Formats: sequence, C-alpha cells, structure tokens
Amino acid sequence: MNNTKKNRFFLYIGIPVILLLIFLRFGLYFFKSDGFSGLSMLLPILLLCFVIFALCTFSFFAAWVYQDCKRRGDDPVLWAIIVFAATPFIGLLIYFLRRPEIKTICPACGQRISVKAKYCEECGTHIKKEDNSIMVKQGTHHLKFMIAGIASMMLMLLCLTGFIVSAAVGNGINTNAASNDRVWNLGTIRMNYNTYLDGVWKLDFRSASDGFVKEQNMAIEDAAAQLLYADISCGTVPDGAALVLWLVQGDTAKSIDVTNLSEPLEYPLNEFENGKIHVRLQINGVKNTAAEIYIQ
Repeated sequence: MNNTKKNRFFLYIGIPVILLLIFLRFGLYFFKSDGFSGLSMLLPILLLCFVIFALCTFSFFAAWVYQDCKRRGDDPVLWAIIVFAATPFIGLLIYFLRRPEIKTICPACGQRISVKAKYCEECGTHIKKEDNSIMVKQGTHHLKFMIAGIASMMLMLLCLTGFIVSAAVGNGINTNAASNDRVWNLGTIRMNYNTYLDGVWKLDFRSASDGFVKEQNMAIEDAAAQLLYADISCGTVPDGAALVLWLVQGDTAKSIDVTNLSEPLEYPLNEFENGKIHVRLQINGVKNTAAEIYIQ
C-alpha cells in the first residue's frame, strides 16, 4: 500500500513539479540572457512545448508499462525506467519483445502459473477454466495512459515540425549581420577552434556556408582612446569570396573588408560608446582562416 501511494505521488505530483521547474528555467533564461535575442517568441515556445510533450509522452508510456508489468508479475519499476530513459519507441520495442505472459495464482499452493496452464507446475492441481476467466479478459488495460501517451506524442511531433519548418524558412530568425540583435545562422561551419579568453577572441575555421556569421560580444571601456585590433589571414580565397568584419552597437554598424589584410587592422572606436559591442565575422566563401581580435 505504501509503495502504491509513493508511485501515485510521483506520477501526479512529481512529474508536474519537474515540468514546472523546466518551464521556470526556460523563462528565466529568456528574461535574464540574450540567448533568445534575434528570435521570435514562436520558436522558443515551440521548443519548450516539444520538450514538455516529449516528457509527457515518456511518462505516460512508462506508466502503462509499469501497470502492465505489475499485472504480469514482472519488475514494474525497472521496465518503467527503461522505457522512460530509452524513449518510448526503443523502450516499448524492447519491452514487447520480452514481455512475459500473464500469470495467475494456483488456488492450492499459491505458485504463480500461466493463465493457459491446465495444471499447476508446482503441485499438479487441475486448474479450472473459470478460475482464469477474469485474468484473460480481452481488452487493453489502463487505456487512459495509452491514449494520453499517443496524444502527447502527436502534439510533440506537431511542435517539432513547426519548429523545423519555421527555422528552415527563416521566419522569425535574425540573419542580418548589421542588426543589434543576436545573429542566428541557418548554415554550418567547420571549426578548428573558437576561444575567448582574457578579452582575446581567437578563431580558426576551415570553411563555412556562404554568409555564415561568427559573433563575439566584447566591451569598450574607453571609446575615445581604445582601438580594435584584428590579425586575420585567409588561407584560401576563391574568386568572389570575402571576409567582412562587422562592429555593431545599437544603431551604429560598421563593416570592414578583411579578406586580404597585409598587416593587422587597427580600427578606432570613437564612433561607438562605452559598453557592449557585437564583433562579427561574416564568411563569404573564404577557407582555412585564422583570426585574433581584441580591444585595447
């Protein structure tokens, strides 16, 4: 009885609390960081709903497996954990491949025996068919878990599809290198390394999709006196390729072609104000590029 109460407590109280904590963490990340800057609200909401419905799907199917295992005399907790951790698709497949048959209790000796058995394997007592009539009742038990799991899975896939389609067509995603919002890339980049330590941004990449933007936020402490230093070398520059350095702060956006620098760039920052500045490299076809950028 105590174990049953604990299981119900986890199902009806524990899971909602976990989902609430995820929602709160998601909200705090949105309001306290620029992680979602440059995205419309629709995309993070779709992503959050996908995570919530995925957890609901895992939980409902795991709950059904728990009840089914208990009904069949197997280890319900172990299989519920397996289904939840391995995702329902893999977990249910494994479960159904080794799912034990339903067993009943021998009225004579108490041994668990198959509902199809005519005699008890332990004591040999003849088992009357009417004794097992309840156990072999047709129909799916705990149908509410199955229905809820399937409904959650459909909503999960719907949210995932909406997120992928919105991202693929670029709706609500900022890709403008001159924007003061965060720039989101729809392409790919092949990196060697990308570090930012002690105010120095070091970047080394092999190639990238056309128009790909790498970004690093830096800080200006004395705009009148400080300079931005950029030591950049492009190993491979096909015809028409270019590498553009962007400096963006508020409504001020400056672009410098740094494809073929003969010496390190020293760029004055007197057009900007003290505070955060977006430093970006817009990659248009160049390859095997190394860069070291800092403000001093």
